[in-house]
Amino acid sequence: MSNDNRMNTLTWGLLLLLGLIWGGSFFFARIAVHHVPPFTLVLLRLSLAAVALHIYLGGRFGIYQTIKSHWPQFLLLGLINNAVPHTLIFFGQTQMGAGLASILNATTPIWTVLIGNQLTTDERLTSAKLAGCLTGLIGTVVLLAPSLSNSASVPFWALLLPILAAISYGFAAIYAKRFKGIAPPVVAAGQLTGSSLIMLPFALIMDQPWTLTMPPASAIAAILGLALLSTAFAYILYFRIMALAGATNASLVTLLVPPSAMLLGFLFLGERLGFSEIAGMMLVAAGLLILDGRAYPWLRRGERPRLT
Repeated sequence: MSNDNRMNTLTWGLLLLLGLIWGGSFFFARIAVHHVPPFTLVLLRLSLAAVALHIYLGGRFGIYQTIKSHWPQFLLLGLINNAVPHTLIFFGQTQMGAGLASILNATTPIWTVLIGNQLTTDERLTSAKLAGCLTGLIGTVVLLAPSLSNSASVPFWALLLPILAAISYGFAAIYAKRFKGIAPPVVAAGQLTGSSLIMLPFALIMDQPWTLTMPPASAIAAILGLALLSTAFAYILYFRIMALAGATNASLVTLLVPPSAMLLGFLFLGERLGFSEIAGMMLVAAGLLILDGRAYPWLRRGERPRLT
């Protein structure tokens, strides 16, 4: 790995900040979803973030011509990377806390590897990747198992939704390779614009937002946090980390999101995780570490990435 892609104090700080912000998205959603229906909440998150990114870009990178010439692709990416997964997660969070939802959604890299192995020729399933996927999938089963009992606090269908969202993110990660050569902020703004247009009719038809009561200040603040902090600013921060440290190091944020969501849920919402949830989280985290390759370098061939 080149010197330019090494992690230093600055990039570690930015990575920790991004993990806190993305963990905060589950915290914000847990607050807002009690007062705003999921379809409308998704629309607000995406549309406000899209407007913020358009203002930030200010017409740079040929954004408008790029969106015009690639609008079908941006619509599809927005569907599978924003509209579908956010809707699934928000419906799931009507029944579960921020920490558990973030743990289930942290399986995204596992599904990405499995999907990539089936749909692409450059994502070969090595022994290390297979071990990581199996470990993570076992952790997922551990997380789901308690919901099969009649006394489960979270229904099985709700636990499945963040996992389905993670699978959607996996397809999006593979599809996003088609946008190579387009400035990443333009891709972000384009997909958010497309997904906002997709969500508009769903929110209008299903929720009829004009009939809803005005949410309290806490929910409004949570919506603004979701859109401006955990979406628009998070995209900008993520691209900055990739430019400084590379995509592989930036992907380490996946390990930081669940602890951040759990900490925020514990401090401000009084959430607690049970034994099976903690055990499942540890197995998922172990699977992600194996996939990353740095914790178990003997499972992979080739050069060992350097963190310093």
